[in-house]
Amino acid sequence: MIGRGPLSASMPIDVNDKVTLNSAMSTPLLIALFAFDGMQILDITGPAAVFAAANDAAGREVYRVHLLSAGGGPVHSNCAVALLTQAVHSIAPDQIDTLLIAGGAAAPLSASVAVDAVGDWIRHVARACRRYGSICTGVFALAQLGLIDGKRVATHWSACAALAGRYPAARVEPSALFVEDGRLWTSAGVTTGIDMSLEMVARDVGSAVANGIARRLVLDVRRPGFQSQFSPTLTAQAAAEPAFAPLFDWIAAHLSAPMSVPLLAARMAMSDRTFHRKFTACAGTTPARFIERLRLERAQQLLQAGVALKQVAAHVGYPNAAQFSTAFERRYGHGPLAAHDAA
Repeated sequence: MIGRGPLSASMPIDVNDKVTLNSAMSTPLLIALFAFDGMQILDITGPAAVFAAANDAAGREVYRVHLLSAGGGPVHSNCAVALLTQAVHSIAPDQIDTLLIAGGAAAPLSASVAVDAVGDWIRHVARACRRYGSICTGVFALAQLGLIDGKRVATHWSACAALAGRYPAARVEPSALFVEDGRLWTSAGVTTGIDMSLEMVARDVGSAVANGIARRLVLDVRRPGFQSQFSPTLTAQAAAEPAFAPLFDWIAAHLSAPMSVPLLAARMAMSDRTFHRKFTACAGTTPARFIERLRLERAQQLLQAGVALKQVAAHVGYPNAAQFSTAFERRYGHGPLAAHDAA
């Protein structure tokens, strides 16, 4: 079992990742993670690891993480791992900075917040805290308590239609990794709780700390909330003929290389016409548009990580920054410098 109380990362972050924090944050921010029997374990442990790593990066306790449940004690996840939790009423609602509700099995999640005292406690926290939200299907608990009406929200792609159908007063963003709407933060499935928590840390103590945590957790890059849940490579692989799957991997790994229909067709030992037809059937778009999407999504991630514009352009296969900027603005509606400046 994982004990309750402050968490700490098992590996320290390099001293070069440490930063000077906002002096106004003189006391730890209390993070409450709500769990229940049948929860998805990564919805709890992912955010907990991020906030704990922020403490290591800062060299002090910026966050104090508490694992909560309706009645306290052991709570069993959907993968045979149990967590030791505190009862929600052991902490006063006005002490909590951020409340996040995990996703998981629908029936026990609904039952856990249907208890009047628990539901009232969550509503009180939502009124009093700086941030509240959910990971994955945890948003259904917030919806059940009337806390997402009139709000933009995210959840796992497989649950978007059900959420929108049952709670039409909310605006479901079906492809977003996570959505921030005022004090309400909601994320899509499982690992997106890590992305959302990293963004919270970036807001609280700066992008340098969040980027350092991402490196320590061996993440490829920090993913922005508007990035689609549906990776173009995975989507293409799911529909691909077996012979095409390695090609999609090769394209994603060689975005700086020159690419054209003749070159890719030659790799597949096909005529240009046959290749274009079969590729489009697999990917749902033309080779040129597929490659551009991969290049620009990767560019967006690199820009948000603070990589210089010229380096990004070269890394994703554009001959110069001007051509890259034109393509970027055409897709996202703003120039790449806006994304870079937000890093």
